[in-house]
Amino acid sequence: MELGFHVPVFDIEGGTTAIADELARVGEAAEASGATWLSFMDHFFQIEPTGLPAESNMLEGYTTLGFLAAHTSRIDLGLLVTGVTYRHPGLLAKIVTTVDVLSGGRAWLGIGAAWFEREHLGLGVPYPALAERFERLEEALQISAQMWDPQNNGPYEGKHYQLAETLCSPQPINRPRVLIGGSGERKTLRLVAKYGDACNLFATSPDDVAHKIDVLRRHCDDVGRDFGDIRVTILPNNPRPEPDTRDEFVRSMAEYAKLGVHAAIVTPTTGTPAAWIDGMAPAVPRLAELG
Repeated sequence: MELGFHVPVFDIEGGTTAIADELARVGEAAEASGATWLSFMDHFFQIEPTGLPAESNMLEGYTTLGFLAAHTSRIDLGLLVTGVTYRHPGLLAKIVTTVDVLSGGRAWLGIGAAWFEREHLGLGVPYPALAERFERLEEALQISAQMWDPQNNGPYEGKHYQLAETLCSPQPINRPRVLIGGSGERKTLRLVAKYGDACNLFATSPDDVAHKIDVLRRHCDDVGRDFGDIRVTILPNNPRPEPDTRDEFVRSMAEYAKLGVHAAIVTPTTGTPAAWIDGMAPAVPRLAELG
């Protein structure tokens, strides 16, 4: 099992002027730890699950990934996850391509149906009903695939999006892998089976994750997809892992490793995330021993 880091908090000790230097240290610490994944949120207001108010600091996600591309050299970079409503899919594919090129081929497209209504209304972003957001999500996945096909610069005609040309030059160095966030059994996991390279599940319990994996496996069978091609990642946030509970965290991951989970993604929520990552680093080789 691999370890990844997801940084949702930008209230950094030292204030706004300290954010850039701290994030550079985050990149260095994450790579030094041997972790394979570094991500940020795609939000413009802070979200309640962090325990912080909406007025807390939040950076735009892809600009942040571009900064981290220059301060890392090996670790995969992505957002967990982009809300489909926030950017036109053609522009989103171009943005992710740019991160991939500037990072030397390390970008992922993490994407989901979006949910934070206050953020949409606050910034004037249209917030359609859930069913429409899922329709838009599937079209965005199709558009991204076409944008990253150098043999197909033609039009795309969908219900919600129409593109006259899907020209994307340069092409990514490595075609960005697609992580679809969410665990809905009828829609989200079906989209993972059809379009995804990875899913991301809440680690509520090994039994719950085993059930979601079984559902995903059945969707793969239905669409003729090899389930073995999909990476399963989890967010073990209940309780949230901390450096001082690192040993307990590693032990708790053993059951998930037996299920075939590929990576656990943990979240520092302190004002000194680089030091937090240093404190979690010894978990990396121990998780690898789990298989």
